Amino acid sequence: MQNDLLLETIKTTLQKSKVEKLAAIASEDTFSVKELIDLSFYHDEQIGFRAAWILENVYTAHQLRFLPHALYFLDKLPQQHNLSALRHYVKILAFMTKKNAHESVKKIISDYNTDHLAEVVFAWLIDEKIPVAIKSHCLNILANLNVKHSWIKEELLQTMDFLVDRESIGFFSKVKQIRKQFSVGS
Repeated sequence: MQNDLLLETIKTTLQKSKVEKLAAIASEDTFSVKELIDLSFYHDEQIGFRAAWILENVYTAHQLRFLPHALYFLDKLPQQHNLSALRHYVKILAFMTKKNAHESVKKIISDYNTDHLAEVVFAWLIDEKIPVAIKSHCLNILANLNVKHSWIKEELLQTMDFLVDRESIGFFSKVKQIRKQFSVGS
């Protein structure tokens, strides 16, 4: 599926089953993960959102197709300003940084200079315009990156203390989970 055909396919509203089907098609090399990443930056935010949604499904269901483009994804992530697409981006990064991620994903994250990503994720965390669902994934990402960057723990604890009264009950619940994760890991 060339980029134009992919674009035409995602111009219309998608249901979860169609997203899963398109993710499977991407896994068969009909169109590339790189094309999905590029389309997630499309000027029409709905198309960008749909491309990011499919991209997340490629990562979760067809990870081997995603991995050759993981560095491209990591390089592009800080440039994502479409909040609907960003939600899928941070979810993918949260998966990538989990301690039970696949060994090849762990190696990519280990070898990648994640300092800039940590700074960007912190900026999203404190940005009042960023929805709580994105912030929740940001908390996971930062807690996961703490293994690689010891400075994150203290910064994150202070940031969570600052934000906990300003955000929703769902955010508070995630903060409790992260604090528990830190106390177990200490």
